[in-house]
Amino acid sequence: MKSILELFRYTFKYRATALLVILFNILYVVFNLISIALFVPFLQVLFKETQEELIEPVYSGHFSDYFSYAGESFNYKMGVLAQDDPKGALFLACISIGLAFFGKTLFRYLAIWFQSQLRMSVVRDIRDSLFEKAMNLPISYYTNERKGDLISRMQSDVGEIENGVVSMLELFFREPVSILLHLTVLIYWSPDLTLFALILLPFIALIIAVIGKSLKRTAKQGQEQMGRLYSDMDEGLGGIRVIKAFNAIPQIIKSFKHENLKHQKLITKAFRKRDLSSPLNELLVTLVMLVIVWYGGVLVLDPSAGSSLTGTQFLGFILVFSQLTRPIGGIAKAMANLNKSAASQDRINEVLDADEKIYEAESPIALSELTSSIEYKNIFFKYKDENVLKNISFTIEAGKTVALVGESGSGKSTIADLLPRFYDVQEGDILYDSVNIKDASILDLRNHIGIVSQESILFNTTVRDNIAFGMPNASDEEIRAAAKIANAHKFIEELESGYDTNIGERGNKLSGGQKQRVSIARAILKNPSILILDEATSALDTESEKLVQEALDNLMENRTSLVIAHRLSTIKKADTIIVLSKGEIVEQGTHLQLMEQKGTYYKLSTLQGINE
Repeated sequence: MKSILELFRYTFKYRATALLVILFNILYVVFNLISIALFVPFLQVLFKETQEELIEPVYSGHFSDYFSYAGESFNYKMGVLAQDDPKGALFLACISIGLAFFGKTLFRYLAIWFQSQLRMSVVRDIRDSLFEKAMNLPISYYTNERKGDLISRMQSDVGEIENGVVSMLELFFREPVSILLHLTVLIYWSPDLTLFALILLPFIALIIAVIGKSLKRTAKQGQEQMGRLYSDMDEGLGGIRVIKAFNAIPQIIKSFKHENLKHQKLITKAFRKRDLSSPLNELLVTLVMLVIVWYGGVLVLDPSAGSSLTGTQFLGFILVFSQLTRPIGGIAKAMANLNKSAASQDRINEVLDADEKIYEAESPIALSELTSSIEYKNIFFKYKDENVLKNISFTIEAGKTVALVGESGSGKSTIADLLPRFYDVQEGDILYDSVNIKDASILDLRNHIGIVSQESILFNTTVRDNIAFGMPNASDEEIRAAAKIANAHKFIEELESGYDTNIGERGNKLSGGQKQRVSIARAILKNPSILILDEATSALDTESEKLVQEALDNLMENRTSLVIAHRLSTIKKADTIIVLSKGEIVEQGTHLQLMEQKGTYYKLSTLQGINE
């Protein structure tokens, strides 16, 4: 029920369009019924089954009697015309049926016209919400979830919601009206026969409900498997170099085929359950109809039954009742689609309702450029139940450089990630000029921080757009100036289209050193007061490292810097070097001081050939 209410909320955000869809669907139902009901006077004319003495109906003046009066009046005029001019009456009946079918077709198309706009508007809104939520979720979310599964929710699950929008409108607004109108006509012709038919119909609804419940469960399993399939695709395409290098193509293909086969079996099962409801409904309704034909035939043929049902009315009854199966079947199909969309809505809500964890302060404090210091004060941090940082305390004076060194997994990157609030500490405080960063605006805080990481994150667009990323109003002169400081201008000018060259997915058209210098140019253009350099030269060759290090030195000049380094030669000039081991600070000082202590830092330096 919660999923259906959410679907209502999404749909009726576009109230005018939704109401037009409902209106045109109802008009379609009305004209569809009229087109069928008009066959009764057509048959009366054809078989000359008209009363010898026709009585003109009189309108009572009550609105509730209007439709009954309209039908009787049409039959009266048709009967009079049939007695005077049977061929003219037949022609009029054909014209009336033709106009009714035209109206039915017109209103059905108008309903589909506005329905198309509505369903895609809802899909757009949900996908927008999902992507916005994905951008706001903390980094920790992506360590536990597959990226492919998130893409699956944005694509496949949202597609099921699209079907659910249509089914919901039909289930609650079109099909019930259709059933009500059809039943009204049937009761008007024969209350006894209609009551007899209604006794049999609940059995159909019960069977359909059982199938629908099973379908929702299978559909959710299928969507989850699609997420795993997307993840395999992403990993396979993203790691194609490694896969080929290790001759792992057969292994990857085998794994993908295994997951794809599981998906195929689940989706086939879901389709079979969904598609079973329609033929099963048709079979059950046909059986009910055969019983009604037998019972109605007895009423017509047996005068002692006391029924006023005529032969042509009975044929009309059968025609209208056969049309009653369409909205009943429509309800079965809509219920199946809604069950599938409910499963998808549950998966979408898992993302939309996920705890963002990094919360904005209610009254955030504005941050100006750093003037005093950044202080890490008694910091404790854990991923789930594992302690990563234990009682970390140090200060970065404004304009100074602090370097973090230590073995892999010692907590260096975690310390850096806490400053821009990619994660929040569980205990302790990080102070920016004596202001707790939790009390500052996240946007304001990150505006003062520039990051250059080991892996250069570039986008599939031009060099110009990558340097100006996040700063769309930057001028060409500013972009070029940043590139020159980053030692990137020369190679950019030599590219096919200079700054307008598209660098491909993740910047793969550039070398590692070129990508890193573009990243540095991006940080220079932002002109932050604080820099985080996360092993920015560790993946480069000697020549590239020299150019990049020179660019980094230009970038760090007069800025507060937090540097993570494996190559200790790059941080010898740091004002303070902090040595970490298993999440704790074990040594702290300048390069010379730490070398004199002959402790952990000295051992690491000696291993890298640094003896002074």
